[in-house]
Amino acid sequence: MKLKKQVTVCGGAIFCVAVFSLYLMLDRSFLASPVTFIHFFPWGPFPPNRIEQLEQLLEENHQIISHIKDSVLELTDTGAVSPSGQLPFRSANGSWVLPFDGRPTFLSVKPQDCQFAQGHRGQTDLQMLDIYSLLKFDNVDGGVWKQGFEITYEPGEWDSEPLQVFVVPHSHNDPGWVKTFDKYYTDQTQHILNNMLVKLTEDPRRKFIWSEISYFAKWWESSDTHKQEAMRKLILGGQLEMVTGGWVMTDEANSHYFAMIDQLIEGHQWLEKNLGVTPRSGWAVDPFGHSATMPYLLKRANLTSMLIQRVHYSIKKHFSSSRSLEFMWRQAWDTSSNTDIFCHMMPFYSYDVPHTCGPDPKICCQFDFKRLPGGRVNCPWKVPPRAIVDANVAERAHLLLDQYRKKSKLFRSKVVLVPLGDDFRYDKALEWDQQFLNYQKLFDYMNSHPEMHVQAQFGTLTDYFSAVYKASGVPQGFRPPGYPVLSGDFFAYADREDHYWSGYYTSRPFYKTLDRVLESHLRGAEILFSLAVAHARHAGMEGRYPTSDYTLLTDARRTVALFQHHDAIAGTAKENVVIDYGNRYLVLFNPVEQDRLCVVTVLVNSARVRLLTEDGQTLPVQLSAQWSTATQMSAEASFMVRLPALGLAVFHLYDSADSPMTLRSDTLLRLSDRGLTVHNVEPLPLRSQAADPLPFYVSTQSLTLGFSGTTGLLESIRRKDSPQEVKVQMQFVTYGTRSSKDKSGAYLFLPDGKAKPYSQKGPPVVRVVEGPLFSEVVAFYQHFQQTVRIHNVPGADGLSLDVTIMVDIREQSNKELAMRLVTDIQSDDTFYTDLNGFQMQPRRHFLKLPLQANFYPMPSQAYIQDSQYRLTLHSAQALGVTSLESGQLEVILDRRLMQDDNRGLGQGLKDNKKTANRFRFLLERRSIGNKVSHFPSLLSHMTSAILNHEVLALPVLPKKRGIPPLHTFAPLKAAVPCDFHLLNLRSIQHQQDTNSPSSYTALILHRKALDCGLETINPGFNCTTTEGQLTVSSLFRNLDLQLLQPVSLSLMYSSPPLGNDSSVSLEPMEISAFRLRLR
Repeated sequence: MKLKKQVTVCGGAIFCVAVFSLYLMLDRSFLASPVTFIHFFPWGPFPPNRIEQLEQLLEENHQIISHIKDSVLELTDTGAVSPSGQLPFRSANGSWVLPFDGRPTFLSVKPQDCQFAQGHRGQTDLQMLDIYSLLKFDNVDGGVWKQGFEITYEPGEWDSEPLQVFVVPHSHNDPGWVKTFDKYYTDQTQHILNNMLVKLTEDPRRKFIWSEISYFAKWWESSDTHKQEAMRKLILGGQLEMVTGGWVMTDEANSHYFAMIDQLIEGHQWLEKNLGVTPRSGWAVDPFGHSATMPYLLKRANLTSMLIQRVHYSIKKHFSSSRSLEFMWRQAWDTSSNTDIFCHMMPFYSYDVPHTCGPDPKICCQFDFKRLPGGRVNCPWKVPPRAIVDANVAERAHLLLDQYRKKSKLFRSKVVLVPLGDDFRYDKALEWDQQFLNYQKLFDYMNSHPEMHVQAQFGTLTDYFSAVYKASGVPQGFRPPGYPVLSGDFFAYADREDHYWSGYYTSRPFYKTLDRVLESHLRGAEILFSLAVAHARHAGMEGRYPTSDYTLLTDARRTVALFQHHDAIAGTAKENVVIDYGNRYLVLFNPVEQDRLCVVTVLVNSARVRLLTEDGQTLPVQLSAQWSTATQMSAEASFMVRLPALGLAVFHLYDSADSPMTLRSDTLLRLSDRGLTVHNVEPLPLRSQAADPLPFYVSTQSLTLGFSGTTGLLESIRRKDSPQEVKVQMQFVTYGTRSSKDKSGAYLFLPDGKAKPYSQKGPPVVRVVEGPLFSEVVAFYQHFQQTVRIHNVPGADGLSLDVTIMVDIREQSNKELAMRLVTDIQSDDTFYTDLNGFQMQPRRHFLKLPLQANFYPMPSQAYIQDSQYRLTLHSAQALGVTSLESGQLEVILDRRLMQDDNRGLGQGLKDNKKTANRFRFLLERRSIGNKVSHFPSLLSHMTSAILNHEVLALPVLPKKRGIPPLHTFAPLKAAVPCDFHLLNLRSIQHQQDTNSPSSYTALILHRKALDCGLETINPGFNCTTTEGQLTVSSLFRNLDLQLLQPVSLSLMYSSPPLGNDSSVSLEPMEISAFRLRLR
């Protein structure tokens, strides 16, 4: 039975979710191919039970695919324009010229939309880059507080205003670290929560805070209604506070802001539905350094205060000495105070009990009553705690109060915060009694002796912040008088000596790559699913659409959320396979909110390939070799397509006799070893020649690249509009680890000195491929394979270098492999790295710091620049990056380390996998007279989108009874302004039925800031800006907008609805969320 045309996307949405779920089920496996742009099913040899499972899942998904075949009718506007059928040809200089695409494009960026990047950055009291310049980082012994200084006070300082003490019990539960998530829950977390229910109920003065909603949700769903009601009563009564409220305590160095927001929404939506509570305070005690992105996201989610802990000890000491540990954290680009959020920085070494009551851990440890004699944990300072009894309570109370007073001297108010907990604490009922009973005796004594001038109690995090605001005479979240304003971030983190936690920026890059792929697939599934439900509703077929698949989407959200935890989770690799394209359709999904002109590459099992558009036009296909080794090959097909924004386009790929539109790549092997033999696939042409030291070049209509004849590595880039050849020399170097007791591990980077040039015994095999759609150079080395590809297409896809470094260091020992780019750009000691893919942060190479301290996280890009050029290294995975010399960028690709670094993991990094690190190199020229700015250009934003949101290819087998009526789906009626990013279109869960979506959808938008000072080049699509205005009602084709309501970022707070025809307005850098009802 045929369905209405508006339901076209239904099958695509379900399939996207299903493909995504397969990723999750099969040991979360992924292996990126160095030669393919589209990741098909990346699986291979399995144990027999896995093969059966895979076959069953694939059969199920073939049935799911039928939703596409059965639900599509003809669409009047396909939205997909194929290139002209004319043949590509070679120009006089040997480069390929493509036929005209057939659709003119224009670029119109309003001057007002460029002013933000050109303006001055906001002024703050504390700018972290300036503080780094100021500090000596000399690590002077501070006495009992080793990393600080001696603290003194006058006894009468609290006579007129007593000290308020809030002891905040907590338990930090990592969702997977040394044990798995489920193992931790079974062994410890469920007992913590069960004991919490009993022990907090025993005394209303007892308080506790909880952060990780992933664990709490698991406990809640396994508890009966009596337990649930008792826990709800504790929360609503203020004894238990949910802090931050994310699904996990997210990593802040490697996570992308899409995933950070998504896990926050997942946690907050769960809290709203099940408990009806809204978190007010952020709690981040264990991320290894802190990003400026997190305070912005918390502020947009309507939290008023936050706490951080893991900050370089020298910065803690500096802030302590100036009583600047509490500050308003402001975004560096904010020229007002709209992004300010109140932040508390813990002053001492750790968040465990010995380092939270005051500066002397020897004394504080005596008040961790889990360490009472006879237990399994003791105090390293050899002075154990003593149970509080009448005979010692006075002496014990005065000793503890002395620590409280000294800690309070580091802050500006007479309110002190004392966390009481550690990792997986309070899992035994005994500890609850030990801590709460002994502390209550101390509090009772203090509070009953006015001469001590203290009021001590258990409290939640918000209890503490509320007291600070009240003492300062300001409302919640407002700046207390005299408190400083800070901008910047807190990387790299060092906890002692020169032990910098900059190794984990790269550790296990396989999973960092997997994480980013899963995020893109999740976002695609979210968008398609929301559109599918809305179109089904519009067609009056809501009841017939299989919305039960919403549970797959929920599972996917939560799995990706777990990836964002600061200790990360692991998976297993699977081999890549070639799909048989005897006769099948390709449904291509473009996850970007702009039309996209790009090259798509798929693996094929035959060199007899023909490709048709939906309306029957034959497309030019570049047939190339897919290489399994340096000299063994099969086949792949590449073609240029224009895809609708956030849409699906259909192509027919089949085995056919030779067509003049099928063009074979010209492949040359540069061999130094004459003994090598080459095994080719007919009829792909292949030549070989002896390598020579002279440089060689490959070109497209936009770029010419120079390569070393000796190494096969990139040497230079020249743009077609410039006569100047710019040096961009690619080098590979290795780091060892020091020979002393302290060595590099999963967290720490402790190199044995400067990097050494990578070397191997023989010269590499170099492969040069040239064709009409792309050209590439591949250099094969023992431990890595470098592929540099350039696309011969108009627009953004053809203006950068597509670079893949396939790394395999499994036979190495205590080695780290790095890629270094050496240029003539006069960048001096300054470079720029992104924070979570959201914003750029200026960095400086400091000679006073050790080498490892100058590495920073690079979740998505880094660049160097001078008055003429900017070179941006876009990355498809989070890695560590630095610039150790002017004109250089260096990125760590993989690390293999044989020992633990004594930070609790208990193992080295020995589970390396063959990993494809993917990049885009973008060389831009600055317009004359334009000053340097700290924001990416429009082209740079688009390049990042191309890299991180690849076209997703869904292969579809025709039905036996005939050709399926597949058609292009173009969901957007109007173009999205090209400085807007549609971060997500997320179906909101039903309040009663958690397995189904509600009638509401969350639209999350980000308006990006543009550096317009770099020369603007045709991006390949119609690009306009609108001064931040967007009319949502005119955005979606064939859908009616029935509600447009601004909401907080995690959807918990709502503003009055806007008129359905209203325009929404975003400032540059702003992220905003809206609740929609589409029909």
